[in-house]
Amino acid sequence: MKKEYSLEELLHKAASYCSISEHCVSEVETKLDAWCVGCDDKSTIIKRLIAEDFINEKRFCIFFVKDKFRFNKWGKIKISFALKGKGIDNALISEALNTIDDGEYEELLASILKTKLVGLKYEFEYEKQGKLFRFAQSRGFENNVIEKALRSINH
Repeated sequence: MKKEYSLEELLHKAASYCSISEHCVSEVETKLDAWCVGCDDKSTIIKRLIAEDFINEKRFCIFFVKDKFRFNKWGKIKISFALKGKGIDNALISEALNTIDDGEYEELLASILKTKLVGLKYEFEYEKQGKLFRFAQSRGFENNVIEKALRSINH
């Protein structure tokens, strides 16, 4: 038998969930759906969490960008798509992506391409370039940044 939670208990559970790590509105909605919370209660809980700064999408966005860049080594395109998938506003996404240092961004890509190159099998130079280019694209890096990184590791 499932336990029925009061609105206050649900609010505390949701606040606890948001205290552990940064979450956006869509993630909290998904969690509330999993807890079988009705639409009216869900709306009330989310409004309270935003008002009490448990949910702050700007802050979430900045942390998400930093984490995906530093730990997952994702490019801006992939990070942007992931945030759009969470229903984050384009202006917030742009602002958060601008927190990534351009020099650090290019260095990271050059570094992961050098690492990838170690185990890469190819017969011709253009085949190597193509494989590295596609790999970098799959990580979400922009074409102009990839071209620059490829030039830097080939010299």
